Amino acid sequence: MKNKKLVRITTVPESMRTLLKGQLRFMRNYYDVIAVSSNGECFNDMLQEQGVRGFCINMTRQITPLVDLKALFQLILLLWKERPDIVHTHTPKAGLLGMIAAKIVGVPIRLHTIAGLPLLETTGYKRKLLNYMEKLTNACATRVYPNSFAMKEIIIQQHLCAPRKLKVIANGSSNGIDTLFFSTKNILQSREEIRLDLGFKQQDTVFVFIGRIVKDKGVNELIDAFKEVMSRSVKLLIVGGFEKERNPILPENEKFIINNSCIKFVGWQSDVRPFLYASDVLVFPSYREGFPNVVMQAGAMGLASIVSDINGCNEIIENEKNGLIIPPKNHDALAEAMKRMIDDVELRMIMSANARKMIRARYEQKMIWDELLKEYRSLESNV
Repeated sequence: MKNKKLVRITTVPESMRTLLKGQLRFMRNYYDVIAVSSNGECFNDMLQEQGVRGFCINMTRQITPLVDLKALFQLILLLWKERPDIVHTHTPKAGLLGMIAAKIVGVPIRLHTIAGLPLLETTGYKRKLLNYMEKLTNACATRVYPNSFAMKEIIIQQHLCAPRKLKVIANGSSNGIDTLFFSTKNILQSREEIRLDLGFKQQDTVFVFIGRIVKDKGVNELIDAFKEVMSRSVKLLIVGGFEKERNPILPENEKFIINNSCIKFVGWQSDVRPFLYASDVLVFPSYREGFPNVVMQAGAMGLASIVSDINGCNEIIENEKNGLIIPPKNHDALAEAMKRMIDDVELRMIMSANARKMIRARYEQKMIWDELLKEYRSLESNV
């Protein structure tokens, strides 16, 4: 019997390669899977890694009416030709164009995953426009998947989608985490060797931040807080790249990151595991998230975390069990949490010991994939 056809769409291939790593390859065992995304540098690598066929349709993250109309027309033609049973979109622009196209063509099962809402940090005319686009996306979908329970409540509160369409898969997260890969047992170097290579002493307390170095990730607050706690034995490891054109941090904080001897800046890294292994605490004071992979990655590597009290973060972290939760945009609270991690080593070690087992119990990748497959099968039976 021929497998049914599943089309997965993201705005850029990097999202499919990283945020959905391995998921399309898993679904290939049950469906004829087609990947659709913009033509980026990693598009062909993504297809090879996922083991699926795909099509390039240029989509942008910005509001670009002419480009968007062209992409919508191309998506309609592609879906008309392929006649998929399921279309499942991720990321805002792919969701908008993919759900409209699938609705026009008459695809019976139209699914959209919401991993974050950029509109929450916007105001005025742009906020109204983003609200309308989100509502249109969700109206065209037959089912909408917030990737956290808090995100589901935000969507309901903002009247962005009919509650009957909303469902969180498993315990949240779009893809879960591969805890076999994110394990200290898979690191070839010892923790001591990695710390030595980075210039850290074994007795140092090392905080690590991983992510885009932008305002919305709370990096300005992180630098302000670190200035209050830094010393010869307290260090900050920053893994990620500056984005000077979109949402940049303050220029003086960028200089501080690059020039301060207590900060080790290593830029973007394809494999963050050695840097997590070398650290003591993840600090992630983001303003908004969907379901942050880095917090799950840190937990799987046995790190306690300091996170903002925002959706996703406050579901992965239980206060004082596997980390500390602080108010967003509050450098004083962040500094106090960092001081507590430095001073109360016993509490930090207890939270670190809890971290990996809590991630394995709730967000193991295979469990997320199995639940999503079960959802697909259930929806098929009702068509």
